Amino acid sequence: MAVSDLLNRAALDALPAATRPLVEPGTAQAGIVHLGVSAFFRAHQAVYTEDAMAAGGGDWGIVAVAPRSRAVVDALAAQDNLYSVTTLGPSGHSTRVIGALADARRLPQDPAAVVALLASPAIRIVTLTVTEKGYRLDPATGRPLLDDELRADLETDRPPRTVPGLLIRGLLARRRADAGPIALMSCDNLPANGHLLRGLVDHLAAATGIADWVRASVTFPGTMVDRIVPATTPSTLSLAEGALGVRDLAAVGAEPYYAWIIEDDFPGGRLAWDRAGAVLTDDPRPWERLKLRTLNGVHSAVAYLGALAGTETIAEALRLPGLPEAMRRLIAEDITPSLTPPPGVNTIAYGEEVLERFANPAIDYRTVQVAMDGSQKLPQRVLHTILDRRSAGAMPVHATLVVAAWMRFVQGAADDGRAVPLDDPLAERIRGRLAAAPATPSGVVEALLGLDTVFAPALAADAALRGVLVEQLTAITKHGVAATLAGAA
Repeated sequence: MAVSDLLNRAALDALPAATRPLVEPGTAQAGIVHLGVSAFFRAHQAVYTEDAMAAGGGDWGIVAVAPRSRAVVDALAAQDNLYSVTTLGPSGHSTRVIGALADARRLPQDPAAVVALLASPAIRIVTLTVTEKGYRLDPATGRPLLDDELRADLETDRPPRTVPGLLIRGLLARRRADAGPIALMSCDNLPANGHLLRGLVDHLAAATGIADWVRASVTFPGTMVDRIVPATTPSTLSLAEGALGVRDLAAVGAEPYYAWIIEDDFPGGRLAWDRAGAVLTDDPRPWERLKLRTLNGVHSAVAYLGALAGTETIAEALRLPGLPEAMRRLIAEDITPSLTPPPGVNTIAYGEEVLERFANPAIDYRTVQVAMDGSQKLPQRVLHTILDRRSAGAMPVHATLVVAAWMRFVQGAADDGRAVPLDDPLAERIRGRLAAAPATPSGVVEALLGLDTVFAPALAADAALRGVLVEQLTAITKHGVAATLAGAA
């Protein structure tokens, strides 16, 4: 493939003016390390960062570090760390090239260099999008899961392989170098993500003798991030090439809407994200809870119900008779009374906006993609809603229907008998528990409620809740999602 065929710095002058980066690529030195090179990061935090540098200047280029994956880093290397974001609206699309990346690296390729980067005084912020499982936290308790990999990162001199191990190695090196304070900022969909990251690092810092230094030198701003970013497909690459006139192997597509709520706690300084539209606040938790339970919770609900019913995409699933109505009842009857929204925000109106975004036919977000890693996602997205409603004496039947749909989904077959994939860190445990249980709805519910890293003891011991789950799983198993929705809507 000729270099001239690809998006790179040499190609910028020939691009349509409206598609060019807002900052000159390579002119800003690195000030941020980002762990995770996902499509979401490229369509969200990197876009905000470029907009903020264009508005306020500063050396805030991003070094993106992939903990494992290679393909995106290789594509970015071939393209001078440039890529494009195509905004996909119901009535059209637009494409822009992002120049906020100063570099992209793979942790396994040169872990010592990444540790040294975290110890550099120029790096003042570390951001993360490593998904729920990247933190190696117990979903039910929030405590670190000290498996063999993480223990080796903490107790041996081998190069770090886990994200928590990398953070601790970097902080140890930063302390030795007297490199100044730093903010570690989670941008993952976790409740109180800053608090959880602080707890993880504090636990590991105590084990490595740097707890006092971490308390004095490291902050953990909480965030709420929001943008629907489906997986890149050949269509995404084709749209980017049509807009740019060159191929972009790292292209991403995203919906028009995006938001970022950030706790303003950066001891080494920060860039002007607020001038790019982000909301800086003292307390992002109401926003986090609203988004996790409403947007993410409904997303998972539509994914499981839609996948079982045989629909390929979230937008297609929302055309199932009864599903939009069931989601509105989930929002109004279960989610809304479980939380206090941010000032000036109406949860039901927010939920309507969510459903409108999900129905965007230009967003090809596959149901099975959203359904991935359910054991990690369900606690934050759905189970906390159920816990709060049960504590208030209510039975959240629409939220429990989501859990029943997940319990049917992990058995591996849709309503028409077609296989559905179980892509989950606990896949083997789930399969093992199902294999050892009676192949009945009550047997399945009993087996899966026994996953103590997913279901809190209060839920596992809740006989009334168990009865509702058995009833709902029986309905889905016998009659399928379409008929069950007809009765639930």
